[in-house]
Amino acid sequence: MVLSAQQQQQAAQLFALKWRGHHAPKKQATQAFWQDLLHNVYGEPHPERLITFDVRAWLNRADSTIDALIPKTHVLIGQHASGVDLSQPLQQSDGVLRTPFEQAMRYVESLPYSQRARIIVLSNFAEFWLYDLQQGHSNSRLSPVYIPTQASVDPQPEIIKLHELASQYQRLQLLTEPALTNTELVITQQKAAISVEAGKVVAKLYDLLLRAYPQDCERQVVLSSLNKLCVRLVFCWYADDAGLFTEPQYLYRYLQAQRTKAKTDYRETLAAVFRTLGTPQEQRLASADVAFADEKLMALPYVGGLFAGAEHDLLPAISPEIFAFILDQGENSCNWSEISPTIFGAVFESTLNPQTRRSGGMHYTSVENIHKVIDPLFLDDLQDAFAACLKLKTNSTRTQRLLALQQKLASLTFLDPACGSGNFLSESYICLRRLENRVIAELCHYQSYLDLEDLNPVKVSIGQFYGIEVNDFAVSVAKTALWIAESQMQAETNSIIKRTIDLFPLKSYDNIFEDNALTLLWSKVVSPQKLSFIIGNPPFSGARYMDEANKQDLKQVFGSDWHGKVADLDLVSGWFKKAHDVMCKAPHVKTAFVATNSICQGTAITNLWEPLLKGGSEITFAYRSFLWDNEASNKASVFCVIVGVGLSNKANHASTVRRIFENDVAQPAKHINAYLLSGPDAFVAAREHPLCDVPEGCMGNQPIDAGNYLFTPEQKAEEPAPEHH
Repeated sequence: MVLSAQQQQQAAQLFALKWRGHHAPKKQATQAFWQDLLHNVYGEPHPERLITFDVRAWLNRADSTIDALIPKTHVLIGQHASGVDLSQPLQQSDGVLRTPFEQAMRYVESLPYSQRARIIVLSNFAEFWLYDLQQGHSNSRLSPVYIPTQASVDPQPEIIKLHELASQYQRLQLLTEPALTNTELVITQQKAAISVEAGKVVAKLYDLLLRAYPQDCERQVVLSSLNKLCVRLVFCWYADDAGLFTEPQYLYRYLQAQRTKAKTDYRETLAAVFRTLGTPQEQRLASADVAFADEKLMALPYVGGLFAGAEHDLLPAISPEIFAFILDQGENSCNWSEISPTIFGAVFESTLNPQTRRSGGMHYTSVENIHKVIDPLFLDDLQDAFAACLKLKTNSTRTQRLLALQQKLASLTFLDPACGSGNFLSESYICLRRLENRVIAELCHYQSYLDLEDLNPVKVSIGQFYGIEVNDFAVSVAKTALWIAESQMQAETNSIIKRTIDLFPLKSYDNIFEDNALTLLWSKVVSPQKLSFIIGNPPFSGARYMDEANKQDLKQVFGSDWHGKVADLDLVSGWFKKAHDVMCKAPHVKTAFVATNSICQGTAITNLWEPLLKGGSEITFAYRSFLWDNEASNKASVFCVIVGVGLSNKANHASTVRRIFENDVAQPAKHINAYLLSGPDAFVAAREHPLCDVPEGCMGNQPIDAGNYLFTPEQKAEEPAPEHH
C-alpha cells in the first residue's frame, strides 16, 4: 500500500508513542517491532515476505544467528535489548568484547558476497543507528562492502531517535526501497529496456526481409540466409553506434550517401559492405573487386568473424523502403551500443527463431536469475578474493596477489551444454571481465602497467567459454552476443588504461557447437581436465510430455544398468547425469543447473539422486522452489530449483559450509540432501505392491487423461445404457 507523506508522518508518530519506553525481552519483541514499522509506517503490505528473522550464520565454523535480513534492499539488522549502549563493546558468546557494529560486520562477512549487506541498522528500540557500508566506495555491485584497515574504527553512523521518527522517517526509507544510487543496478535495468525495444526492431526487420526473398527458393536456405543477414545488420548497428567503424555513425553516413544516388543497387551496396568487413586489408588491395576501389568502403576495418564468407550468401532484393528502414532504425531506434548482450541475445533469438516465435512473446532469462546460478557457484568466491587483496597493507604483496587473481580469472573455463543464445555464457564473461577490469584499475593505480604500453593487459577471453546448442540460429546469436560483450568490456578497459586497444579483427571463435548435448560426448567440446564450471538452464520437459526422441536420448545417457527408473525422469535429468560423468573424470569441476522442482521431489529422489549421490556427487548449494521469471510477455508459471553439484571431498566435507537459499536468503547447512533440505540423505522409494493384504490399486488419482475419465455424481448414478447385440 502506498502512503502519502502526511500519512507516513502520522504513522511514524503513532509508532513512536506505541514503542516508547519499551522493556519487553528482545526475543519476544523483535519481530513485532520491525513488522509494525515496515507495515504501518512504510506501507509494506506483507512485511513477513520482506524481512527474514533469525537467519543462521556460521562464524568460525560455529552456528550463530543474524537478528534480521531484508534481502531486497541488502539491509542487515542488529537488534539489541532496551537500554543497551550501541557504542560500547559487549561480551560475545565466544568471550570476546566487540561493539555491536563489529559484531554486525562479522555477520556481513559470513554471507555470500552477492548477498552482503550494503546497510547495517542497529537498534535498541529507542534508537536506530544506520551504517552505509558503500560510503566512500564505488556503487558498483563488484565493490567491496567495507574494507577495514589496521587502525580502523567503527564508521560514524547516522542516528535516529525513536521520538524523532515522525520528522526523520524518510531516512529509514532504505528499508523498503533499493538504493537509487546503485549505478550498476540502474544501468542493468536501462540496458534490459533498450534490449527489448531493439528486439522489436529486429522483428520488424525480419518480416520485411522475409517477404523480399524469392518465393521459389528453398525455405530452409532462405531462413538460414535471413538469420545470418539479420545478425550481421545488428552487429553493424551496434559497431556503428559504438564507434568501432572508424568513428561513430561512419557506416550510417556512408549508406546515407548511397541512398541519395540515382539508380543505387541497394542489395549490392549491402553485399559490398559485408564483403569489405570480411576481407583483410592486404587482400582488398590485391582484389579485382570494384567495391574495394571505393575509398570510403576501404576505410572500414577488417572485422572478420561473422562476416567471413559473406560473398557466398543469398541476399534478397533490397527495396528503397527496406533500405530506408535499415538506415532509420539503425540510426534512430535506440543506441545499439547500450544493449545488454545477455538479454539481447535471447530476445534476438526468440524474435527470429521460427520455433520460438510462434509463442508470440520475447523470452529471456533475467540477469537476476542468472546470478542465482553463477554467484554461489564461482562469482562470490572470486569477489571475496578480490576484497581480500585490497585489505593487504604492502603494495608489493597486494600487486602480487592481484596478478595471481587475474591469472586465475584467465584460467577458468566454462561450459553451458544447453546454451541457447548464450545468455549464461555472456553474463559470466561480463562478470569475469568486469572483475578483471577492477584488478587492472588497482594495478594501474600502483603503476604496474606503466612500462607495458604496447601490451594488452586483458587476460580473460571469450575463448574460455564453451557451449552446446541444437538450434543453428541460436548458435550464431550466441557467438554474436559474446563478441558484443567482448567489445563492451574492452571499452571499459580502454577507459581505465587511458589508451585504445583495437577489438578488430574479431578473433576466431568456434567454441559454440551445434549438436544435441545429450548424445554428444562433452569431452569433444572441451576437455574435462581443462573445464572449471558447467552452468546453464537445460530444457524443461516432464517425463510424461517428452517426445520419443527425447526418451531415446535419456535412455542412451543413463544406459541399461542405471539403478533408477529412467522412464519416470524429466529431460533435465540427462544433463545432471552427463555433468556427473564429467566430474567423475575431473573432480575439480563444479556444476549448477536450473531445473523444474519436480526433480527434487517424489520418485526423482530414488530414480536420479540416489545413484548420483552414492556415485560420488554431493549438493553444494541449492535454491529451493521459486517462481521462474524469464521476462517473457506471456510468462509461464514454472516453479524451479537451482542445484549446485560437486564431487564429494571427504577430506574437507565437515568444514565446508553449504548453503540453501530460500526467499532470497542463504542459510548455512552442513549437508544438503536431495529434497534440498539441511539433513542426512533419505531415499524414499515407490512401492509396486502394498505393505499388507489389501486390494491393489491400478493407477490411483492421476489426472492425465484430458478429463475423459471424469464424471459427476449424477452421471455416476445414471443407469448404464443397454447393450445392443
